[in-house]
Amino acid sequence: MNKLRCMIVDDEPLALDVLETFIQRLDNLELVCRCNNAVEAYNCLQTEHIDLLFLDIQMPKLTGIDFLKSLASPPKVIFTTAYRDYAVEGFELNAVDYLLKPIAFDRFLKAVSKVTAPEPQAIQAAPAPVQIAPTVQGYQEAFIYLKADKKMVKVMLSDILFIESLKDYIRVKTETKEIISYQKISFLEEKLPTDKFLRIHRSFIVALDKIQAFSASAVDIGQTEIPIGRFYKNEVLQVLNQNNLLES
Repeated sequence: MNKLRCMIVDDEPLALDVLETFIQRLDNLELVCRCNNAVEAYNCLQTEHIDLLFLDIQMPKLTGIDFLKSLASPPKVIFTTAYRDYAVEGFELNAVDYLLKPIAFDRFLKAVSKVTAPEPQAIQAAPAPVQIAPTVQGYQEAFIYLKADKKMVKVMLSDILFIESLKDYIRVKTETKEIISYQKISFLEEKLPTDKFLRIHRSFIVALDKIQAFSASAVDIGQTEIPIGRFYKNEVLQVLNQNNLLES
């Protein structure tokens, strides 16, 4: 069996230890390099063939994102980070996945599976149908079913804070939970009521009534600042300013 040759880059010894332990549990992975910074990682790439890179984002001198941008032919990358806000930029760089610290083994395994068998799954698996309950009884009673972890999970529309695109997946965030589902954000956008939800970025749909503050470049929902995409900016600000006038 051909093993995936892996490299870990992280300035935290504990994070290095955790990922090394996880890699050793899987027969199809082989740890080739363990690096504390981007310079060590660069030197390893000059001498070793690497198939999969576990790359920390927040590192001194050179961030993981800047390091990845500097590589002409990078291996497949799974970002590791303690900061969820970096996810969007990570996926724009074609990262396979991002793992939020502290990393659980089952989440690690899910990320690795996207590398070890991505094509057959992509061909065989179509996005799960989205089911939205009729809103005749009012918005507070409307809900959506999303397929996650082999189950159809019920999510009340009024509980949704925002929806984030993760390439072929979406992350639906509520105040109490988040659901990762194999689905395109554009398909879900067509199903949601336009007076309640607004696409503000190619990677984000937000619930209008959950916006606590906004500027010309971002909206605040809870502790999360969500960017407004430049192609969406005029329409978004028009809607937000109109709502502001109506509520004044």
